[in-house]
Amino acid sequence: MGAHHRNRLLEALLGFALCLICCASPVVAFDNPELLPNKPTSVVDLAKAFSDTQRANLENSLDNFEERTGWKLRVLTQYERTPGLAVREFWGLDERSLLVVADPRGGNLLNFNVGDALYALMPRTYWVELQTRFGNQYYVKDHGEDIAILDALDAVETCLDRGGCQFVPGLPQEQWLLTFTTSLLGGVVAGIASYPKKEGELIAWPWLLLLSPLWVMLFGVFGIAPVVSRTSEVLPLVRNGLGFIGGALAAYLAAQAALGSSSDQETKT
Repeated sequence: MGAHHRNRLLEALLGFALCLICCASPVVAFDNPELLPNKPTSVVDLAKAFSDTQRANLENSLDNFEERTGWKLRVLTQYERTPGLAVREFWGLDERSLLVVADPRGGNLLNFNVGDALYALMPRTYWVELQTRFGNQYYVKDHGEDIAILDALDAVETCLDRGGCQFVPGLPQEQWLLTFTTSLLGGVVAGIASYPKKEGELIAWPWLLLLSPLWVMLFGVFGIAPVVSRTSEVLPLVRNGLGFIGGALAAYLAAQAALGSSSDQETKT
């Protein structure tokens, strides 16, 4: 092997070793207190997500909410600069605190530092749903970063005023469409199952009861339960109920047309 090849091999091995060292090095948490303001405030808007008026109104709202309820809600927006762990001491975060960090670099705008006392009122699944509903790229694109943050805070305040929530209040359009689809599918299953299999029978009750776990799950568990647990509005329930009935009638008539015509042909032959 020539000297040139040995040098290239040595350089490659050295580069590989450096990569391993860099990858194995621990991640160091940032701590930049100089980015924090000198005066007390409940909102640190490093990313300039809010207008001056919005920021002032939000500060007053969060301060009034803390004075009224004892829950400490804080907001940090950042992009390229972050104060890191310095916010803990700056705000005195404890078990009754919630820190909302808005940073679009991770794909989802919102992240939450949740105090232990909050988990007793809203489980971890609540915070996951809160993040995915208001922090996703589509919601942020349609409403803006400022509204996404404000809507998430409004949902948290609503639940704290109620004494806790299992689910995020409100029923988004896409989530209602999902419940409507499952209600419709439940009706289709019920309609096909109820089509009579015997002469002179109007509804095949044994088959309808046999398949009840499936259509009850589609209609009740996935079609009705998510609605009643998130909103008190009646209109989504009425629509889902009509979807179930419409799907059942359509499937019943389709089965009658298909199976009835085949039985007529057998009779003629």
